Amino acid sequence: MQILIIEDEPRICAFVTRGLTAEGFGVESSHDGVDGLRRAVDGPFDLVILDLLLPGIDGLTLLGELQQRRPRLPVLILSARGDLPTKLRGFELGARDYLAKPFSLDELIARVRVQLRRQDSKREVGKVLQAGGLTLDLARRQASVEGNIAALSDREFHLLHHLLEHSGEVVSRQRLLAEVWGYHFEPGSNVVDVCVRRLRKKLGPNASIETVRHAGYRLSAA
Repeated sequence: MQILIIEDEPRICAFVTRGLTAEGFGVESSHDGVDGLRRAVDGPFDLVILDLLLPGIDGLTLLGELQQRRPRLPVLILSARGDLPTKLRGFELGARDYLAKPFSLDELIARVRVQLRRQDSKREVGKVLQAGGLTLDLARRQASVEGNIAALSDREFHLLHHLLEHSGEVVSRQRLLAEVWGYHFEPGSNVVDVCVRRLRKKLGPNASIETVRHAGYRLSAA
């Protein structure tokens, strides 16, 4: 996955670049609006992280132009302008997410993963994930356990998708909350546990979603 950072503050740009690179993403950067727009339109990027206070072309103007020319390219605004009117204007112009400075790098990475996962799922038509007797059809958003088919809600699908991608590993509630819900709920929320209970009920006992005490959940790979 390739990410373009359009940010004119070198310290912030370097900080974000190091963090994303450490997570395995390919990262390029631009430091003014004119160059950033050109590279976002022409480059093979999966996501743009966009500051608003840029030389050359301001971020909102850039965003409007980019959405005209590459409307499917997701843009995450990262800006010191955290007032509600600016946020609403950003969303009106096509931004997929908005994070105000100062920010947590962990939260930024989680939000990036949410957007990239949504992009990736659009490319996975026809793909099936499997662990043991459990399969997940990504195109139909259906799970089946030993031939028994279960229709899934959007959250159930993304939760099971994440567990399947990491089958055999323990995945913490905090990570599931960040990557499936995108930090739209409080960290102490029980939405993950509720969704897991619904999945267990739909899939039955042969889909082994294990609770690992004080750690999270694990989908058996066997």
